[in-house]
Amino acid sequence: MAIQLADHEVGAKYDGRYGEELTALQERLERIQAAHITHRQRSVIMLEGWDAAGKGGIIQRLTAQLDPRYFEVWPISAPNEAEKARHFLWRFWTRLPGNREISIFDRSWYGRVLVERVEGFATEAEWRKAYDEINEFEAQLTGSGTHLVKLFVHVTQEEQDRRFAERLDDPWKRWKTGPEDYRNRAKRKHYLAAIDDMFAQTDTRWAPWKVIDGNNKKAARIAALTHVAEALEAVVPMTPPDLDPAVAKLAAKAFGYKVKV
Repeated sequence: MAIQLADHEVGAKYDGRYGEELTALQERLERIQAAHITHRQRSVIMLEGWDAAGKGGIIQRLTAQLDPRYFEVWPISAPNEAEKARHFLWRFWTRLPGNREISIFDRSWYGRVLVERVEGFATEAEWRKAYDEINEFEAQLTGSGTHLVKLFVHVTQEEQDRRFAERLDDPWKRWKTGPEDYRNRAKRKHYLAAIDDMFAQTDTRWAPWKVIDGNNKKAARIAALTHVAEALEAVVPMTPPDLDPAVAKLAAKAFGYKVKV
């Protein structure tokens, strides 16, 4: 069934125990990371969405209890000159995780078929060709054992405008908004068409999209973290390591440790 953004605009208030459920999800994600480390797994979590949709807030909560040695957040902006001189996927290949690692992309290779398409930074031939290139790239990732979770965080125009105003009103949030936000806003109709094409072309069996209703921040964070946890638990071995007898012996000698039965 085709993805329709209009199905993700309820913005219903989160009516659960937000703090408790967020903590439980973060502890769950901490165990998932431990499973990555134990079983030498690797994963990519990728977020796309509108400006001010809440991607940064989701990433903050997602990583709050993770060991920083084994994950990296990659904020993706316009390519630099070295990146422009290479295939558009090159800069993403160089940021992929190794064994035991999780890479989190705040925006991604989908820029080619979204902002580069709408703003004219890529030719029509380039962005049309990119659908196949992206699908092949993601098939190579998943086929070689890298787990991939793709999120699109959606907000209505009304909610986006409210958040823009909130940023302008708060002196310590003004840095978050700039001319490009309003350039993109003016072309929302064109972005909607590009997003529809993106879903139609790249919502694949091996790399499906998950749309998050971002119109209520708390509900969006819980929904996003829940999806990430469920998606990774389905593919990462969730068995803890056995106690190393040699380490247990050292602990017994050091401070009298006894194995719990």
